[in-house]
Amino acid sequence: MSQISNRPVDWEALVTHNETRLYRAALAILGDPQEAEDAVQDAFVRYLEKAPADLENSSAWLMRVLVNGCKSRLRLAWRRVGPLPEMLPTPGPEERQELEELFALPPEDRVVIHLHYYEGYSTDEIAQILGCRPGTVRSRLSRARDRLRKLIEAN
Repeated sequence: MSQISNRPVDWEALVTHNETRLYRAALAILGDPQEAEDAVQDAFVRYLEKAPADLENSSAWLMRVLVNGCKSRLRLAWRRVGPLPEMLPTPGPEERQELEELFALPPEDRVVIHLHYYEGYSTDEIAQILGCRPGTVRSRLSRARDRLRKLIEAN
């Protein structure tokens, strides 16, 4: 157990508990496995450097830092959205088309879909993580659902 910011932290437990969910969120936002790994690593480094001493919920703080870091990465000029990574499990062409449509959603829609359906956050919690209003989160969820519904109806 190490001491960070004048408080004891079980670093191994913190990483073990959060690394998979942070990676899935980063992959949903960025769509690139290597960038997702880098974003998760950056979030843990930020925790070491800047986590408040009176932090009550490390997981929520890490998720917010991760989402903000992913948004920063998406703004980089050199970033190009490429084809769907080959290492994702996509056995059939129909499933591949659905995943490509999901990755075709704008990043702000992908992140709310992931945080709501995969991480189980409420719209109020997502708004707090993203730093926006709950109504914005609800409209992004609605827009993303409509787009995905059209895809399903087309098949």
